[in-house]
Amino acid sequence: MPTLESYEGQTPAWCPGCGNFPILNTLKEALAELEIEPHQLTVVSGIGQAAKLPHYMKCNTFNGLHGRTLPVATGIRLANHEMPVIAVAGDGDCYGEGGNHLLHAIRRNINVKLFVHDNQVYGLTKGQASPTTMEGVVTKTQPFGSLSEALNPMAMAVALDCSFVARGFAGDAEFLKGLMKEALNHKGFALLDILQPCVTFNKINTYRWYSERVYRIGDDHDPFDRIEAFKKSLEWGEKIPTGIIYRNSRPTLEERIPVIEETPLIKQLFSFKEAEKEIRGFY
Repeated sequence: MPTLESYEGQTPAWCPGCGNFPILNTLKEALAELEIEPHQLTVVSGIGQAAKLPHYMKCNTFNGLHGRTLPVATGIRLANHEMPVIAVAGDGDCYGEGGNHLLHAIRRNINVKLFVHDNQVYGLTKGQASPTTMEGVVTKTQPFGSLSEALNPMAMAVALDCSFVARGFAGDAEFLKGLMKEALNHKGFALLDILQPCVTFNKINTYRWYSERVYRIGDDHDPFDRIEAFKKSLEWGEKIPTGIIYRNSRPTLEERIPVIEETPLIKQLFSFKEAEKEIRGFY
């Protein structure tokens, strides 16, 4: 059975007190409790502070381009759909540069688990406004305050019929761990948005700010009710819900591709003669 030490990677270079630390530790705990060995898992990331997470873990990893986390994760799943794939991204990396990829990953329902470290700024490049920065918030590059309305990733995901939509908080690690395990066990694309305080560049959305507002969604909420889920996803401000907002059950992309329905692509026999025959057919 794996332990936390089984996933130990490089020493993290995040700022002291960064919300990424509890996310990293919680992920390791979730994987250990699910008994997923390091060699059985692939973690993919793009660029940013959140994207450094794979460096700090021992497992199969791929560190790609800014905003391009999901295309790589999709390719890995199609090559070997027997291996769990986690995509890690920041709010800028995923909802900004990678926004288009997110829309289509949700639509296709590729069986990838997307964990977004949402600190509401671009932390790696020194605190510019990100898509989830609240309107009016002053940053180094927005001296008059952010002029755009903040993106609501939960409402967007429910509207697109994402098969698993949840929000966690880095300051509530035990509850977050449960959400990670639910996402990993879910069959289909899972979006877990994690509220992650940036102690250096975001002086508004602090641990205290979140702690005064976040609450755990109760058992009276039916995550399979899409209308109620959409209403819940719109809550933001004085009250911010955490937990599973929406989920459904529908075929994954992998299940709809006949070529890999029975055998993963990496396990299929390859014949150079057959390949040459097919190529000559284009002459």
